[in-house]
Amino acid sequence: MAKTDQRRRQLAREKFERQQQRRVEARQKAKRRNAVIAAVLAVVVLSGGAAYFSIGLSDGDKSTKDDAAAEASPTPSETESEAPEPKMAIDQNATYTMDFKTSQGDLPIAMDAKKTPHTVNSFKSLADKGYFDNTKCHRLTTEGIFVLQCGDPQGDGTGGPGYTIEDENLDSLGKAGADGSVTYKAGTVAMANTGQPHTGGSQFFLVYKDTKLPPSYTPFGTLDKAGLKIVEAIGKAGVEGGGGDGAPKEAVTVEKVTVDKA
Repeated sequence: MAKTDQRRRQLAREKFERQQQRRVEARQKAKRRNAVIAAVLAVVVLSGGAAYFSIGLSDGDKSTKDDAAAEASPTPSETESEAPEPKMAIDQNATYTMDFKTSQGDLPIAMDAKKTPHTVNSFKSLADKGYFDNTKCHRLTTEGIFVLQCGDPQGDGTGGPGYTIEDENLDSLGKAGADGSVTYKAGTVAMANTGQPHTGGSQFFLVYKDTKLPPSYTPFGTLDKAGLKIVEAIGKAGVEGGGGDGAPKEAVTVEKVTVDKA
């Protein structure tokens, strides 16, 4: 059994590396394409004309069901950082509660601004603007890792706020084991990222069962017991269409998000 678990984790890491490589290649391709478009646009403008271009960038992950069954890694979109991070406007010595009112019940998340000031400040800024309202938790994993992923206004894992925030509080996860992982305990709420440092945006994941992952995802909050039971039930219901990674069978719509001092 131990060898089987070790093999599954190895497959997960290999899948993760493949995903990150595809994403890096997609970003590089997009940058080259943007540079070409910018040059063409300059020529058109100089000649007295006008032009409009629309570019859609996606995750680029075409994993098979076998890959997904091996083990998933929480990853958000490849949205390039364009906008500045929100100006610090919170009390960095206070604790905050982020309350997610969802179609499956309320999910209050306790956050310590002293440990994760940039993350808490970003979530408050976004919540105050209604960024998360009427969005869906788009991804559930039930094999290898056990998380519900939310925070994407696009609803497909490709969305983000247009800026990134730095990683925080990683030391609290402890030292990685021989397999390069640490345990994210049930009830932990952490930032998703692209696999590169300091690439968190708006997407995050709720851990509903102890999960081993690399110590690279900012742990910024904790679910209370009632909220954890709700996410456990969503996990137990499984993934839409079967499998171990995909949209939750029990759809989770985020109706309203507020962030206030505890």
